Amino acid sequence: MRGMGNMQGMMKKMQKMQKEMMEAQEALNAEQFEGVAGGGMVKVAVTGQREIVEVNLDPSVVDPDDIEMLQDLIVVAANEALKKVDEKTNATMGKFTQGMNLPF
Repeated sequence: MRGMGNMQGMMKKMQKMQKEMMEAQEALNAEQFEGVAGGGMVKVAVTGQREIVEVNLDPSVVDPDDIEMLQDLIVVAANEALKKVDEKTNATMGKFTQGMNLPF
């Protein structure tokens, strides 16, 4: 009978951890991350769900004769923002899996 109480305690801890993980994920999803390129002339904002929600271009960076440069700057800014999402996700969610040997 003693093992049953221990099992119930473990289940409660797991449920609490699951709830905390869901809350942390929801907070990450609501957060916005910004990537910048071209010395701040191009800015891309993404959510924690990795959705682009805003692109801001300084008018001086829009050169009809050099579309490739603008495209490159947008890609750089978007990738920087997505990298920030990944870093924050790993830092936030990693604390729930520390010490667990989970395969990836």
